[in-house]
Amino acid sequence: MYCCSFLSRLGVGMASMSSTLVETVSINYEDFNESFLTCGTCLCTYDGGEHTPKLLPCSHTVCLHCLTRIAASQTRDAGSFRCPICRELITIPRGGVPALPPSFLVNQLLDLMARQRREVIPQCSSHPGRELLFCETCDCVFCRHCADGPHSDTPCDHTVVPFSIALKRMSEILLYRANECLSKLGSAREAVASELRRLEAAATAAEEAIDRHFAELKAALDKRHSELKSAAAAAATHKRKLLEEQLKLIDVEKSKVEAECSGLQQQVEVREVSSRAAALGARLGDAAALAEPRENAFLAVDFAHNDAQQRFVEALAELGRVRTSTTFPGLCTLQLESTCVCGLEVAVVLRTVDYHGEPRSTGGDPVSAAATLDDAPLPCAVADLDSGMYRITMRPWSAGAICVRVLVFSRAVRDSPLRAQVLPAAAPLLVWGSRGTGKEQLSQPVAVARCPKRREIYVLDAGNSRVKVLDDETFAFKTHIVNEGLAGRSCTGIAVTAEGVVAVNWRTRTLTEVSVDGSTVRTVRSDRLVEPVCVAADVTSRRLAVADNGARAVFVFDAHGNIEREIGNGSLGLVGGLALSQDMIIIADVAVRIYDNEGNLQNTLAPVPKGRGGYGGVALEVSEGECLIVCTRAVRGRPALLALEAGGRVVAACELAERRPRRVAGLALLPKRRALLADLAGDCLRLHAYW
Repeated sequence: MYCCSFLSRLGVGMASMSSTLVETVSINYEDFNESFLTCGTCLCTYDGGEHTPKLLPCSHTVCLHCLTRIAASQTRDAGSFRCPICRELITIPRGGVPALPPSFLVNQLLDLMARQRREVIPQCSSHPGRELLFCETCDCVFCRHCADGPHSDTPCDHTVVPFSIALKRMSEILLYRANECLSKLGSAREAVASELRRLEAAATAAEEAIDRHFAELKAALDKRHSELKSAAAAAATHKRKLLEEQLKLIDVEKSKVEAECSGLQQQVEVREVSSRAAALGARLGDAAALAEPRENAFLAVDFAHNDAQQRFVEALAELGRVRTSTTFPGLCTLQLESTCVCGLEVAVVLRTVDYHGEPRSTGGDPVSAAATLDDAPLPCAVADLDSGMYRITMRPWSAGAICVRVLVFSRAVRDSPLRAQVLPAAAPLLVWGSRGTGKEQLSQPVAVARCPKRREIYVLDAGNSRVKVLDDETFAFKTHIVNEGLAGRSCTGIAVTAEGVVAVNWRTRTLTEVSVDGSTVRTVRSDRLVEPVCVAADVTSRRLAVADNGARAVFVFDAHGNIEREIGNGSLGLVGGLALSQDMIIIADVAVRIYDNEGNLQNTLAPVPKGRGGYGGVALEVSEGECLIVCTRAVRGRPALLALEAGGRVVAACELAERRPRRVAGLALLPKRRALLADLAGDCLRLHAYW
């Protein structure tokens, strides 16, 4: 922004010397130009050409272009027109509108401003009168006649503007950035001042809390003080009462003795004196009994009988603490743990750092979080990991856009709000195996089980008549279990036992328990088996449960291979999953049914509409006394993983997508809440998160 200055000099004479007083008046160039050097009709700047300033008889100045247009529009009186400013009638001279006198004052001001601009704008020292140019590409000032290379007279691809325009641009940019900096500094000052106010409020609240807690402690100390004083007073009163009663007895005996002795000197009868002497001898024994105090005077307060005082002093030294934090919210980061999937838990990890960007190693910060799903509130919870990290969890039950806002000290962290898209279905974490007979190949895997003790995964590879053994962490191949009970490609169910695995063969209608080295441990048969398809085992009691789709029932065998109970009695559907524990039996057909050990139905969970699908596997997760039922089901050909509570509430559920399993025949639970699914038609195993 250009400024022009008008200087007036006023000489002031003094007695011994003279001085000059200079007054400077600064006028904004844009305001001055708009007020004095711009035509009030067309708002164009006066110049020496089309917009030459003309002075009208009414003393107003209008440019030649506007006056010519106004005069041409007059139809009644072609020799005159009205001033566009004051509406006074103006007579056109013989030479026409151009013959009107020029506005000398405006022309002088134009000349003055031109001189001022030439004085402000640097000019080339070698070429006077040549205005310097500015190259925005090279960020340099130059003279076209002096420069070499790209800044010579030859046109170039660089962006070159007059220095006056560049100066104006830079000034505007400078002012804009200065205003922006001032705005930000104002906001920063308000934020710091607000934090100071919150600090004062927190300090006041801390003092009040300290006073309140110590008032409670003082009240407790005063109460104990009163109790001890009362106990000491009660003990002293009791002793005092006994001693005072003994004193009274002594005084009574003394009075009696004195009464016996009174008049003894005047007594002349020997018999009377002898009788009184005998009576005093009897009283002498009573006096001897009263000679020793019946109660003692011992009364003391003991504080050394235990270490309560020491423990109190130590506890007092550790009582309370003043917590502060160096967390700087503006540098703290948010990160999603995994892909967001409908029905599964979404976890966001907050990592806190200090002002210097160093990670924090302790927790305790006041962290608050709020989540929305498609702008609708989504419940979330914040867990302090006490390591400088916090875990914010939520569970979206529909696909959409999720937004998580996290505040520390009521200030937003760097990545807040965190936005992500919730997918309608879950992709597998791992796909293992392919069709074939090799170590890492499968053919019709119909069931899968895991032994936590041996840390092994057992896959019933029915098409290859074997059980494949894998490591439960790396999924590395370990060995194959082969036994005559697995032959015929007709085994359909498998369960883990104490010594190995047990498999059910629907064709031979037998249960064969096989050790890990392939030897037969026991074989269970029964004439009541028609088409056994699933088996579950209780490792502790060695009981077995067999689902029979031919009999539409589940048979429970004891440790000796005898049927002890039948469940269902022909009313079950096609069973796809079976689980057995010490106190319950879970059967999955078109619903998840929970029975007790006596065969009584306790609950029916998540039934599938008739003819729409069924369940393909079920397993139990027991942790800290809580039981979670994890199962797979397919409704209209869409497979999904469900996690159910025994009471029936669905706590997690997700559809399986992206290389969707063609037929889930069984599942096994792995650590970190993962489920390994046996895809019968896909000849592979699929690993999914179920929480």
